[in-house]
Amino acid sequence: MNYLIIGAGGTGGCLGAHMARGGLDVTLIARGQHLAALQQNGLTLVPSGGAAYTVPVQATDSEHYQGQPDVVFLCVKGYSLDALVPFLQRICTKDTVVIPILNIYGTGGRLQPSLPESLVTDGCIYVAASIQSPGVIAMQGEILRVVYGPRTPEEYRPVLKDIQADLTRCGVKAQLSRNIQRDALQKFSYVSPAAACGVYYDVKAEAMQRPGPERDTFTALIREIDALAEAMGHPFRTSMVRANLLILDALSPDASTSMQRDLWAGHESEVDGLIFEVVRLGQRYQVPTPTYCMVARKLGYVSC
Repeated sequence: MNYLIIGAGGTGGCLGAHMARGGLDVTLIARGQHLAALQQNGLTLVPSGGAAYTVPVQATDSEHYQGQPDVVFLCVKGYSLDALVPFLQRICTKDTVVIPILNIYGTGGRLQPSLPESLVTDGCIYVAASIQSPGVIAMQGEILRVVYGPRTPEEYRPVLKDIQADLTRCGVKAQLSRNIQRDALQKFSYVSPAAACGVYYDVKAEAMQRPGPERDTFTALIREIDALAEAMGHPFRTSMVRANLLILDALSPDASTSMQRDLWAGHESEVDGLIFEVVRLGQRYQVPTPTYCMVARKLGYVSC
């Protein structure tokens, strides 16, 4: 199959490196110096604790891409999604499968009406990685897992199993979910608290990996997502506090979230979808979110 990865940063670049090394037909959409480096030198992946390797990749920008991919992985920030809709409408057909693996919960359901003939699943990815320099992606942990699936049984297509097989052959743990809304919310229960806690205290993973107020706040945020999942009809089947602490503690102490890095750099960030949206969901489902409100107020959100 022909794969397209839109966004070649930490998430898309890491995924693209594995797929290209595994021999899949994959093209990356990038821009600027990062794109130039990918085209000239290939993509270099620096695994956590392992030897770096470089793979040749097909890379271009959205203006020059003329293909019609079988599968699209969306690996962009939530605030970039609306601007991508015209591009997706140009390249997608009725047979195209679009798999968003953004940090923001519920992206697929919001995007599907804009691509009525294509299948837009929901999805998420477990990875800690970032651009180290143009053309170079550094991982801050060993985990790399993609979870995706249709929101209803009627949307299922056999090609979804083929995608799982392709990713697995490339060394990516791929899960075709039977309840993607719960599983995506489960991922959100890590990335949202990690981002909220990190930005509230202005710390990296190390501060949350040891006992103290940062770790306590991280767990309190997880419990508020847990309560929301129950109220939304997607209760978790395991203790997300325990599971997310295991994920956190496996990271490099220097790891940070992409939202933090955007804020540090003075760039646009996903603060609305990762933090403010939780407050809004709490109000909608009548679930108290005092810890999220504490973080949101510090970031200027006044509707708590």
